[in-house]
Amino acid sequence: QGDTFFRLAQRFGVTVDQLIAANPGVDPDRLQIGQQICIPGVAPPGCEGGFLYTIRAGDTFFSLAQRFGVTVDELIDANPGVDPDALRIGQEICIPTEPPGPECPGGTLYTIRSGDTLFSLANRFNTTVDAILEANPLITDPDNLRVGQIICIPGASS
Repeated sequence: QGDTFFRLAQRFGVTVDQLIAANPGVDPDRLQIGQQICIPGVAPPGCEGGFLYTIRAGDTFFSLAQRFGVTVDELIDANPGVDPDALRIGQEICIPTEPPGPECPGGTLYTIRSGDTLFSLANRFNTTVDAILEANPLITDPDNLRVGQIICIPGASS
């Protein structure tokens, strides 16, 4: 909260123009909490052999461990300095396993197109937004689908 391209540029020693160039398609006047952007010349937080996950409402280390098939101890080890009892929405943590593949048992894989929203997809495929979110745990911002992103539509036939 409170991040702007200007403040980020100052914090990381880059220019606003460099931030804009490194983030095509990102509106610098409409940054959202939890949105990921590229800071040129700054390596992303280490997460060797795993993937970065952005905390959503209701997430706990226990629920994340169950969802991604790891132990709570593995999550704690992969995230030194993170207090498991004080997770914040929008906070990035490391999940120490490969990200779930594009599996979609009982549903179909769908490639996001321009103009798609979870609501419009739920209506089109006769399901609910909650069901789509449950089938796609890596969707951290339901209002920020990316064109070309592949998601699972549960219950939809190919």
